[in-house]
Amino acid sequence: MTDHIDVVLPCLDEAAALPTVLRGLPAGYRAIVVDNGSTDGSPRVAAACGAVVVCEPRRGYGAAVHTGLEHATADIVCFADADGSLDLGDLPRLVAPVRSGAADLAAGRRRPLPGAWPWHARAGNAVLAAVLRRRGVPVHDIAPLRAARRAALVSLGVRDRAFGYPLELLLRAGSADWRIEEIDIAYRPRATGTRSKVSGSVRGTLRATRDLIGALR
Repeated sequence: MTDHIDVVLPCLDEAAALPTVLRGLPAGYRAIVVDNGSTDGSPRVAAACGAVVVCEPRRGYGAAVHTGLEHATADIVCFADADGSLDLGDLPRLVAPVRSGAADLAAGRRRPLPGAWPWHARAGNAVLAAVLRRRGVPVHDIAPLRAARRAALVSLGVRDRAFGYPLELLLRAGSADWRIEEIDIAYRPRATGTRSKVSGSVRGTLRATRDLIGALR
């Protein structure tokens, strides 16, 4: 068993954000940056900052996350966006209940700073979280910051390889009677030069929300 904690960071053209993001890793946390086809030199930047870099040519958030999970060796694995919107200094607070056995999955509940979360993205997230709660999954956010034990995550068998991965993860965790603990985290504006791959526009948010609700049916 390793004595570090792995942090999987899916990455698509995040070179502008990566240096600050990776500097924010707490001691004892190892970054696994999974490049998903960047054209801005993100893999080179991540490697220069000391991250383990893995390339996943299949496009999709879920594909990148799954590849990162496969390359992780730590008992506890965390997941975070690489766009600068999250403070990786929050990770120990998520890891604590997983490490102690009080929770099977710790998920960050975003508390946005001004300008961090467009109204349409926030509304779509709220709709999806409400659907999950009606299905018995006690969450208020489709969390981008998560922590769980690697073996348990693998056993869930999440299949989605696109942006529906976090939703399927929560659904499967709920069906498996996982204890899920939500922890408030700060949500900041993305680093200059980065843009959401899903919620960067009203049209994109509506399409993603529609497709995800359809998948829930």
